[in-house]
Amino acid sequence: MVRTLLGLAAFVTLLPTAAPAQWKAPPPDSIRTILTDRIAKGRSSGLAIGVVEGRSPRIIAVGRRGATGSPAIDGKTVFEIGSVSKVFTTVLLAEMVGRGEVKLEDPVQQHLPVGVRVPSRNGKAITLLDLATASSGLPSVPEGEPTDPSNPYADFTVAKLYSFLSTFTLPRDPGASYEYSNLGMGLLGQALAERAGKSYEQLVTDRILEPLGMSDTRITLTRDLALRLAQGHDADLQPVRNWDIPGLAGAGAWRSTASDMLRFLAACIDPPKGPLGEAIILSIGSRRPAGIPALSIGLGWHILQRGDRRIVWHNGETGGYHSFLGFDPVSKSNALVLSSSSGDIDDVGFHVIDGTSPLQPLSAPRSVVSVAEVVLQQYVGRYELAPGFSIEITRVGAALSAQATGQPKFRLYAASPIRFFLKVVVAEVEFKKDSAGKVSGLVLFQNGRETPGRRLP
Repeated sequence: MVRTLLGLAAFVTLLPTAAPAQWKAPPPDSIRTILTDRIAKGRSSGLAIGVVEGRSPRIIAVGRRGATGSPAIDGKTVFEIGSVSKVFTTVLLAEMVGRGEVKLEDPVQQHLPVGVRVPSRNGKAITLLDLATASSGLPSVPEGEPTDPSNPYADFTVAKLYSFLSTFTLPRDPGASYEYSNLGMGLLGQALAERAGKSYEQLVTDRILEPLGMSDTRITLTRDLALRLAQGHDADLQPVRNWDIPGLAGAGAWRSTASDMLRFLAACIDPPKGPLGEAIILSIGSRRPAGIPALSIGLGWHILQRGDRRIVWHNGETGGYHSFLGFDPVSKSNALVLSSSSGDIDDVGFHVIDGTSPLQPLSAPRSVVSVAEVVLQQYVGRYELAPGFSIEITRVGAALSAQATGQPKFRLYAASPIRFFLKVVVAEVEFKKDSAGKVSGLVLFQNGRETPGRRLP
């Protein structure tokens, strides 16, 4: 089961090189070739890439909204954008700071209804800044299995969010370290809505979407938007349900189009005069480390730094979609990528921003073998690859999943009884046994490296 609204690219971060003096977007034919290749090799059912060059938006799309004969994907096609939604929430936070309605240092407790208890630790309260920088100590997702795995957040209401907070014990002090948290960002969106006295969706619409003319970006779809919604697909390109995220809307509930998202991207590259532009500028400044060399986090945005080059970005994934939004504030290089499948497309976004950032090597879809559940069960456990970094292997029926520290859970596919691969990124794991025949470790194969991990007791 995929229960992620994004996260960083699984097991890997792509680092751009030096910024060009004058950025030019790749030629349309080059972009179309990349999209066509992804679809031909089973990585997506439909893709749209958008760039803003100068003040001119450009969209290149390949694929169809649904089955054969359905309308072609274009700039007006609606996609779930998953965790790219988070930057709407944090720009909203920055906008409310500019108005004097909230302060980054405010304890979130201050903006929630009377009776809601937010956990603290060692006398330190969770602040709005802690939530916006993924350093609150709250977990990535709610504990426990969802009622409906195909729509995993549907039954997690605001009331359940508040109930969860009242019983959760923080594992570390707020602000101590980065840990990506959908739950924390959902709480931030709800707190801002409570402070403003209106729904989160209406608040973002009033403060961000309407000023930018983004009329096709909504959580609750109109009939027209629903008719333009692309069918979502999992990593196997099987159709899946759309997600409903009532309790954590600020973390990943928005749906949008390439045309609308380019309006937002253009505002990020060239912030408009006034409160919204000032909020965007406030949101993209680096504030805290994000646990990976050269990576930090602003208000919601992840920031890659290499020399003088700075790429501000976020990605998102739901059960049937993947999204990427990124830009360099100096060179103005930028990219938007929307996919109607859950497979990773971040490398495409980084490549459009910086042509020296490599595309993932692609191959034709691999064959998957059947492995007995009794064999799969032997692999369940936690494997340490480095101090503070491990991979947790879990099983549901005849499927294994892998979850690295601080990252989402992804399904593993069997190439053999001992070797498994991921579809969301180019990576494999192979399990090792000791002389007694017990599983004692694994090896992660990625980016030409082999990283061993020992099985923890």
